[in-house]
Parts: sequence; C-alpha cells; structure tokens
Amino acid sequence: MEAILKLFGEYFFKFCKMSGYDRMLRTLGGNLTEFIENLDALHSYLALSYQEMNAPSFRVEEGADGAMLLHYYSDRHGLCHIVPGIIEAVAKDFFDTDVAMSILDMNEEVERTGKKEHVVFLVVQKAHRQIRGAKASRPQGSEDSQADQEALQGTLLRMKERYLNIPVCPGEKSHSTAVRASVLFGKGPLRDTFQPVYPERLWVEEEVFCDAFPFHIVFDEALRVKQAGVNIQKYVPGILTQKFALDEYFSIIHPQVTFNISSICKFINSQFVLKTRKEMMPKARKSQPMLKLRGQMIWMESLRCMIFMCSPKLRSLQELEESKMHLSDIAPHDTTRDLILLNQQRLAEMELSCQLEKKKEELRVLSNHLAIEKKKTETLLYAMLPEHVANQLKEGRKVAAGEFETCTILFSDVVTFTNICAACEPIQIVNMLNSMYSKFDRLTSVHDVYKVETIGDAYMVVGGVPVPVESHAQRVANFALGMRISAKEVMNPVTGEPIQIRVGIHTGPVLAGVVGDKMPRYCLFGDTVNTASRMESHGLPSKVHLSPTAHRALKNKGFEIVRRGEIEVKGKGKMTTYFLIQNLNATEDEIMGRPSAPADGKEVCTPGNQVRKSPAVPRNTDHQQQVYKGDPADASNEVTLAGSPVAGRNSTGAVNNQPSPDETKTSVVASGPVLSAFCVVL
Repeated sequence: MEAILKLFGEYFFKFCKMSGYDRMLRTLGGNLTEFIENLDALHSYLALSYQEMNAPSFRVEEGADGAMLLHYYSDRHGLCHIVPGIIEAVAKDFFDTDVAMSILDMNEEVERTGKKEHVVFLVVQKAHRQIRGAKASRPQGSEDSQADQEALQGTLLRMKERYLNIPVCPGEKSHSTAVRASVLFGKGPLRDTFQPVYPERLWVEEEVFCDAFPFHIVFDEALRVKQAGVNIQKYVPGILTQKFALDEYFSIIHPQVTFNISSICKFINSQFVLKTRKEMMPKARKSQPMLKLRGQMIWMESLRCMIFMCSPKLRSLQELEESKMHLSDIAPHDTTRDLILLNQQRLAEMELSCQLEKKKEELRVLSNHLAIEKKKTETLLYAMLPEHVANQLKEGRKVAAGEFETCTILFSDVVTFTNICAACEPIQIVNMLNSMYSKFDRLTSVHDVYKVETIGDAYMVVGGVPVPVESHAQRVANFALGMRISAKEVMNPVTGEPIQIRVGIHTGPVLAGVVGDKMPRYCLFGDTVNTASRMESHGLPSKVHLSPTAHRALKNKGFEIVRRGEIEVKGKGKMTTYFLIQNLNATEDEIMGRPSAPADGKEVCTPGNQVRKSPAVPRNTDHQQQVYKGDPADASNEVTLAGSPVAGRNSTGAVNNQPSPDETKTSVVASGPVLSAFCVVL
C-alpha cells in the first residue's frame, strides 16, 4: 500500500503539471523549503474557486546537519505516504535534487489544528545530481577538483575578512551565515549572491507607518496589542484603548492552532487568517459579516513581539459592500484591490459559464424533444406520402411524375354500404370503418404495399409503386387474401354479422405523381386505375376478382385461381376474369403476419431456448406453380400441383369448374387427391 500511494503521489504531480498548474507550481519558491512553505498559500488561493476543498497543511523546521523536518497535517487518515512521492518528484523536476524521506513520528494531533493526523517526515537532501554527473564524467580530474576546493576556501576566507566590519542588526544572520554563498571563481559557473544592507535605524514615522499599512497589528508574548493600523482601529473599535488581549478580539481561522505565541511560531511560515469575534463588536456591526484578516506573522526577536501584516479577506465586490467597506480603505499598494476586481470578473465569467452550461443542457433536452416530435411528424408525413416524395417536398423541390411500366392495383369496398349507412348512426359507421381500415393498414406493412387512399368505404393499394419490385402482383394478392380474412373480424352494426367486401385487382402501367400544393396527395393516373376499379365493382361479395393481366402476373406463382368466365365490363367490353382462392404456399397466420406454431403443436426452440417465429409470407418465385382450372372448352381439365416450401404442409388441388350460364357465379371447388410429403419433395 505504501509503495502504491508513493507512486500515486508521483503521478499526481505529473497530472497537476499537465492540467495547467506547471507555471504556478514552479513560482512557489526558489528551493524545496520555500516551495513547501508556500503550499498552504497556494491552497488558500485555490479555495477561492473551490470553496469545498479540504487541503492538508504543511510546516517546515530546520533540523540538524542541514536536514529538514516536514510536518504534515490532514484529517484524512492513511494518505501520508502520498507526500514522499510528491515531494521527491518536485525536488527532482523543479530543483534537480534528490531527496530521501522517512517517517519519524505519526500520531493524532494534540494541538487544536483542525487536522486529525500529524506525521513528521525527515527530509535529507542527497548530493546534487549535476555535480554527481560531473564527477562521474571526470574520474581522472581529482587533482583539478582538489585545486578548485582550495581556491574556494581561500576566496571564502577573503570574503569573510571583508565583511567583518559590516554592522549587523540584532537578531539577524551572523557574519559566517552572510558569507556562506560568495562569488566563486574557477572552472565552475559564476554565481552572484545578493547580500542585503539594513539601515541603522528605521526612517519611517509612526503615523506614516500606520497610515501606509492600515491593516497591521503588533502584539507581545502576552497577546497585548502594542500597535495597530488606522483601519484596524476603525473597524475594531477599542483594540488599543481597551486593555483586552488580542485573542479576545480575534480567533484564528487558519491554521487552526491555539492562540498563543508558541503555536504561532510553529506555523510562522503559514498564512494566517484571523476573524473578529461578534461579542466584541459594537451593536451596529453585529449584524454585518465579521471582518477577516489574512496575512503573515513575523517574529521580532529584539522586541519580543509579533507583527501581523494583513489585508481584509474579501473575494468580491459583494463581500466588500456587505462589510461596509470601500476600495479606498485598502492601501493602494495592497494587491487585495486587484484581487477583488479580478475575482469579481472571474465570478462573472463563472456565472456566465454556468448559465451557458444550463442553457446548453436546456437546448439538449429541447433538441431531444424536437427529435421526438420530428420523428412523429415524419411518421405522419410518410403515412400520407412515400418517403422519397416527402423528402423532396421538405427540401422545397418539385416532384416529377414517374411512369411505371407495370404495377398491381387493388380496390375494395363494403357490400351494401349504402344500406348500412342509412340504418346506423354516423358514429357507428366511423367505428366500423376505423376498425376495418386499421386492420387493413397493418396488412400493408406486413406485405409491403403502398396505401394510396380511402374514399368512404373504398380502399386502394398498389404494389410496385413508388418502389418498383418484381413481386408486386404476389404482394397485392397476399394482401387481398388478408383483407378477406380481416373483414370477417369486423361486425355489421345492423345485423351483427361479419361484413362482406368486394376486392378487384388489375395489373398494368400507371403514371404516378404529387397533385396539389395544399394537402398534396400521391395519385395514380391511367387506364390501369379504371380497370382495377371496374374489377372491384363487377366483383362478388367475399371474392377477390382478377383481371386477365393480373391472372397472368400470378400464373405459376403458387396461388389457387379459378376461372370466372367472360363478363361484360362497363367501358371495357367483354373480359375473361378470374377469382383468387388461396395461396398454396402460406398459412393463414403467415398471410395475416401472425406467429404460428408448427403442425404438431410443439414449439420450435433455438439453442438459446427461445421460441422461433414462423417464417414470413413466402415470396413467390417463378418455379412455384399455380393450381388453375381452365375453361370447360379447354382440352385439359387436370389440376397441377407444385411443391410447397412450407415444411410439413400438404397441398390440395381444385376440381373441375362448371360456370353458370350467365358466368357470374364462382365454380364449385372440391377436395382432390392428397399427395404425400415424400411426393411433394420429389
């Protein structure tokens, strides 16, 4: 687990760099110690954007022999092993240094830090990798290296003597510390080290200092306030005149330590946030948000006092107004001004981004609803017009009329529909037609034929239009057989018995196109339409009447057809017509598009134990033959049977047809010899 967490720490550092924090992390400090000391400040800055962030806290102490003690505070147990992975990766990447970390102590925090887990790491810096690499590349240069070291020591001695006479203020660095980094001469790179010069006395008046730094507090070891900026006195009345300790006016928000000098000194490199206590504020200010001060604690050893250089912790103009403050209360040199204005702009951008995300989500929902409504509209449109025609109309193009060399048209109507209308209420007629047409509409999808229109009780469909197909006659014939079966399920509202329909079918060429701009319709034109209508009007109840061309299209396609004979057709003269009896290759369930069980009544299961549906209505092919009884004058009155593709189904033939003298009645069909399945296969 420790190894995994350490590797995770290394990856997390790389992830932060790839996420755009590389430059921000590099500018935290010039060395590893400064980097760690400023991590809390970085977390405080990120908390402006991520207010729910619960970051750990770090504190650095100088140990013996140049070692460093890293104090890690967190309220999440078990994650301390991520820290070595992060710190070692930072040292190697940013400062080109190898460090080794080990845990010295791990316990529950005794002090009131707000963090439960306290882990102390020992951080030991190894030799500089570049120096180590240089030594590895120059194994024979030991004499030159020794000469460089002697020259360096001589330079350090001369620089130390030079700075012996420089006055040093009490509490500052010693002379040896001041010259520990000097100008190095030799074969190595030239390094310049800055050495500050401090004045013998402070050249700032007390009033000017308090005005220039309006937010600062100086207090001693007993937390007695010795000095305060003008705006501290303005917004915290009585802080100097009343003899109260600082912890009675303020509480420490971050880091959550006990309010005393020793605890503050432990976190001297951390950013401190102090908040005024409501009970110490005047009545006029108790209703306002409490003032928060964020800044740095600096220990003044010679005075044995602590100075808190701070600024109001404000993130937006709204917080500034709620605190009854103005930008003029903040010193011009204080970057809090810029922070408030920039953060206000960032908050506005974030608000705009949130609004855009909200609008984006609303648009996505509306887009989904629009797609659903568009689908409904297209479904309704495609029910009125062919799909390719509807698409052309949507695109604003005119639909050119198309000529189809051959297609099959069907007309049907209800027998004695006029008498039914005279004896029933209109709503009963509507319900009857709706029930019937709904069943017919379903069959159009089963057999893939196009519904042209319905006028009153008349129903018109076509096969081979608008998409030409070779099997248009078989599809319309199967549809007609399904209509005849469905009509038996619709009751006559007068008699309570099933209604009867007449069906007429004709095959021939047509011209098809869209007519009209308002409520456009896809209409068929040509003599084929008239002939199909005549086949319906000259038909018989519950019969499917075929024209000669429709009969030729269905010949040898597996249908049983009987000859009606020669009849007089209005506007056409004498025509020899036929009646369609049945499809020898399909069951009633297949005609109706219903799943059917095998003949033995047992379910046929696939290897997945799922019931397999029966095949759809078979597409008739040319090698399938038809059962047809010819004219009495024909020399041959034999019945020809073809093998059925429907497994396990016997085929029956038709017998001789004896038409009546007027040749308007159907012939009598009887059962013929039944062939065995073996013969059918042969």
